[in-house]
Amino acid sequence: MSVPLRQQLSVARYLVIQKLRGVKRYPLVLMLEPLFRCNLACAGCGKIDYPEEILNRRLSVEDSLAAVDECGAPIVSIAGGEPLLHKELPQIVEGIIRRKKFIYLCTNALLLKKRIDDYTPSPFLTFSIHLDGNRERHDTSVCQKGVFDRAVEIIRLAVGKGFRVTVNCTLFQGESAKEVAEFLDYVSDLGAEGATISPGFSYEHAPQQGIFIKGKDTKELFRRIFELGKKRRWKLNHSGLYLDFLAGNQSYKCTPWGNPTRNIFGWQKPCYLLVDEGYAPSFKALMEDTPWHKYGDSKNPKCANCMAHCGYEPTAVEDTLRHPLKAGYVALFGPRTTGAMAPEPIPEYAIDPRPTQEGAAVSAEATD
Repeated sequence: MSVPLRQQLSVARYLVIQKLRGVKRYPLVLMLEPLFRCNLACAGCGKIDYPEEILNRRLSVEDSLAAVDECGAPIVSIAGGEPLLHKELPQIVEGIIRRKKFIYLCTNALLLKKRIDDYTPSPFLTFSIHLDGNRERHDTSVCQKGVFDRAVEIIRLAVGKGFRVTVNCTLFQGESAKEVAEFLDYVSDLGAEGATISPGFSYEHAPQQGIFIKGKDTKELFRRIFELGKKRRWKLNHSGLYLDFLAGNQSYKCTPWGNPTRNIFGWQKPCYLLVDEGYAPSFKALMEDTPWHKYGDSKNPKCANCMAHCGYEPTAVEDTLRHPLKAGYVALFGPRTTGAMAPEPIPEYAIDPRPTQEGAAVSAEATD
């Protein structure tokens, strides 16, 4: 893990406090979406599929900071849309830093060269720059040529100015392990603090639905990537057990409340990725009134094949707290890349609710 010690200790303290208080559901990261408008139209993104009047709306500074206070998570991921389009974003960032929350400002970097002097390097601020692979792969993903080179230029500029910088990479169909490994080598040479890497989620509103990796193909791809990475020194901003999950070695259920989302509509149910499930008027209502039992890869067909870090990283963190020796072993030796994979969850929504031949009713509720 490439996360600085100060941040690790702050998050660990937060987790211990939640445990001592007996809190059953607590957030790890607040996903703050102050707007949906973007200056790109990526093939795998459904976030900009709104009419103009919605794309023109913004969360105010006051509402953004109120969400940070209401949620209480130690980390805030500012996403969108393209956050740098928000004219008051510097004030939002400044307010979050005053609260000593760690910020990952997710950006495609196209505006960062122009706006970088609006920000001051801080241990609490990280620019998380979107790069979905090498030049050809990334420019294809964002449906515009030249974006990769501009993003790389900004990464070097931001690192040179003393900012924390990470790379946010999403994998899609057609990836080869060799290509991904070479990309991670390249990111390391850029001087970025680390990289997040996750399989893309098949947004219902994404313009291209055939680009998402599914099921066992995802796990086999990550096994090949991690096998190539054994002799390399990649800095991945994930827990070891989440990477082990990607390699098919852990049977995890999603923790959708681990990354609650606040956007212009309210508190999104149940997570950042599902956009048509409704909204709660407050964080408290989100936690208490959302039917969490209806979500997760085995409970809802909309969640099928999802292995995104927003839902499974919180699960891996919880498992790390419960089984530190297992987590330590994986952190030391890396994910296992051979042998049997952990069993796939049985889709509860596919279970026949009609009586069986023995007369016993089988229902999804019985498997909770």
